[in-house]
Amino acid sequence: MKVDIIAFSTKGCQKSLDIAGCFPEDEVNLFAKTTADSVGIEKVECSMREWTERSFAECDAIVFVGAVGIAVREIAPFIRNKTVDPAVISVDELGRFCIPILSGHIGGANGIAIRVAGHIGAVPVVTTATDINGKIAIDAWAVNNDLSIVNLHAAKDVAARILSGDPVGFVSDVPVKGDVPPELSADEASTGVYVGNGDARPFETTLRLVPRDCVLGIGCRRDTPEEDIEGMVSRALAEAGISMRNVRAAASIDLKKDEAGLLAFASKHSLPITFYTADELNAVPGEFSKSGFVQSVTAVDCVCERSAVKASRGGRIILRKYAGDGVTVAIAREDFSVDFTRYRK
Repeated sequence: MKVDIIAFSTKGCQKSLDIAGCFPEDEVNLFAKTTADSVGIEKVECSMREWTERSFAECDAIVFVGAVGIAVREIAPFIRNKTVDPAVISVDELGRFCIPILSGHIGGANGIAIRVAGHIGAVPVVTTATDINGKIAIDAWAVNNDLSIVNLHAAKDVAARILSGDPVGFVSDVPVKGDVPPELSADEASTGVYVGNGDARPFETTLRLVPRDCVLGIGCRRDTPEEDIEGMVSRALAEAGISMRNVRAAASIDLKKDEAGLLAFASKHSLPITFYTADELNAVPGEFSKSGFVQSVTAVDCVCERSAVKASRGGRIILRKYAGDGVTVAIAREDFSVDFTRYRK
């Protein structure tokens, strides 16, 4: 996760340092937009509009340390929709209140606000209806369980019914940990949630949640265009009988960490991408395809298959090296389950 924190006064900068302590050091960047003492924090020389546009595009979360109005004005031109907007949180400069103001559920702003508030001793001001009524927030639960939301309209309908106490059902084709909450336990319901890779619609209004249980391993020639990578990945997914909704992450060798087309592809699909050294890939156990040419260039016999397995959580190859247009793609699939044991957190 990448987090930007920006403050507008000396007290705000001091509070930013406190807030930064609840994130891993390599995930957080501190900024100051002030003419006063910034206590050593990097000052923003460009306009706030420019800074916010960049941060919106690059970050998973933005924390504004100052008045809520500042945050609202700055983010307004860049808001698109809840599936892509970053989490935005506002904290006053004294650290009394911590307010999630955008992407509370899917973006995780509510959880981040509670985390920050606990770290600095602030009051978290969470206003989303499901949270304040102690009901399951189905979109947040989906994100926390690595599930793609296929139809947001149905998610809104499910949330409305949960809040009104109307019956909502639940069907899952994958293992379920913990007890299904009472909000989703209706024996008969016209509206419900389906978890699985199929196209089943067990309810008149069905919220489909697709497991993100696959990892792409990608190799490519130098300077391969994004379009070629996109095309080969699409064909590989079709060959495996899955969709991009199933993909959780991508991986490759560190020789490709500055490959513009590959980075653009990962960014387009909001996929975290990890790059491994040749030694790390060669240490991955298993039987893999072998290429003498690839070995001579990268010191690894098969980049795509090894990187897919390495980046997966105990995954197994479901599509071996699929090659064309200077691109190789392999897909690893992980064992998958959903968890209700901590659904209110």
